[in-house]
Amino acid sequence: MISAGDFRNGITLEIDGQVVQILEFQHVKPGKGAAFVRTKLKNVINGGVVERTFRPTEKFPAARIDRVDMQYLYSDGDLYNFMNVENYDQIALNSDLVGDALKFVKENEMVKVCSYNGSVFSIEPPLFVELEVTDTEPGFKGDTATGASKPATVETGAQINVPLFVNIGDKVKIDTRTSEYLGRA
Repeated sequence: MISAGDFRNGITLEIDGQVVQILEFQHVKPGKGAAFVRTKLKNVINGGVVERTFRPTEKFPAARIDRVDMQYLYSDGDLYNFMNVENYDQIALNSDLVGDALKFVKENEMVKVCSYNGSVFSIEPPLFVELEVTDTEPGFKGDTATGASKPATVETGAQINVPLFVNIGDKVKIDTRTSEYLGRA
């Protein structure tokens, strides 16, 4: 059990039958009245974000989220197939559950499959990936002084913005959380 006075960012709890993760918290001690904890909570199953306040003495059970490293094998229509590399168990997840999580992930790369009580609710791609640029406009000499960017398509089909000096065939490093170009690989 975790009391509201011990809340920290990233902790996963069960509150009112919902599995939520703490995005932000703030301990508030007004001059008059009792102290309270103001939080911003994200429902890990459906992604909804709500704000709630709690008394510091309220206690909630910690939710156990299982994160298993799995290899992304292939997509078959709207099903995405993954394999546990330790015991070779395979699972197929539909495209509604996967969403945009695999837009920077190539086949045979590792991802984290997150589940609660055996029910998979999300896929976490690696934080950084290196992909090859397959399509982009050519940059012109002298255009780089402004730090401008141009759209580019990487080998998985995702679109990102890259600096003007990046050409087709270049390998680039991408942050999968923000879809930002980080540099050449």
